[in-house]
Amino acid sequence: MTSTILRVVGWVVALLVGAFYGAAGTVGQAFLVGPVPVGLILATIGSAALLIALRTLTGDRVNALAGGLGITAATYLFSQVGPGGSAIVAAPTAGTEWIPLVWTVVGPALMVLVALWPDFSKMQAPARPAES
Repeated sequence: MTSTILRVVGWVVALLVGAFYGAAGTVGQAFLVGPVPVGLILATIGSAALLIALRTLTGDRVNALAGGLGITAATYLFSQVGPGGSAIVAAPTAGTEWIPLVWTVVGPALMVLVALWPDFSKMQAPARPAES
């Protein structure tokens, strides 16, 4: 297989894994333990870890973008009301309406942050002044 085909396959896999994380995060983001949004915290940590791993292990920004697009697409898809009027994700209650709004922004924000983070491994170390 050529390098181009392998890269495209990697992007597709990253998109699918991102969609899996996005689906799990969308369903689980509403879980609360008392006033603490444990589901939102775990979904954010898991999504951030996935995107950082995709970027770090492959060294390719496009993999992080593909994973982030998968997270965002799954969040959008599973947040919609179905044709029969049912929804996979329950409507927020009073006092928790901020949680789904935060989760809606977290996926794209993490995607942009991880994909556009500079690659410090290619930066040259500053020259140290000569000792006298």
